[in-house]
Amino acid sequence: MDMLDLDRLKSTPVARDPFRHVVVPNFVRPEWLGQVVSAIPPIGARGSVPVEALRLGPVAADLMAAMAGPAMRAAIAEKFALDLHDAPVMVTVRGQTGSRDGQIHCDSAAKRVTILLYLNPADAAWDRQEGCLRLLRGPDNLEDFAVEVPPVNGTLLVFPNGPDTWHGHKTFIGKRITVQMNYMTDDAHAKYEMRRHRVSAFFKRLSRAA
Repeated sequence: MDMLDLDRLKSTPVARDPFRHVVVPNFVRPEWLGQVVSAIPPIGARGSVPVEALRLGPVAADLMAAMAGPAMRAAIAEKFALDLHDAPVMVTVRGQTGSRDGQIHCDSAAKRVTILLYLNPADAAWDRQEGCLRLLRGPDNLEDFAVEVPPVNGTLLVFPNGPDTWHGHKTFIGKRITVQMNYMTDDAHAKYEMRRHRVSAFFKRLSRAA
């Protein structure tokens, strides 16, 4: 399905300040965005939910499959000159952001590439810069940012992870839908994270069925 604008991703140049990344507005085509959001069930608690634990509607399920599919993998591999052909994929969805979220961090070294897809409508909170992800020049100052990404309208953010890929956001409490996909390494740490991801999905399915 053509709900993802891969041509837009391919044509967006890689930015290098403060580290290599691409930001692609309207990566989810506008005519599909409302249908995708409606097909994601409400997530009432903070934290990331494994996609396997969610009862997605068909349109959202198609979107997740396209995100994890070979065309997306090939586009990102070419964009950043990476060999991702055998990299395991982990996909989670976050529906709520709380007061403990947004602290400055780099992602786990087990995650080779981080892909964030934002599915929220425009809102006054984003205009106030609450919950807008900042790509930072260092670990100590949330105001020392090169790029700020409003989490809206199917915007895609992709960056290879590294020891200086610091990011965070101002406090936002409330609904904030984010799909996070990672291409993982194949070491023991990554395998542990993948196992934890599968176990989390299993128990979330059990609790939902109870």
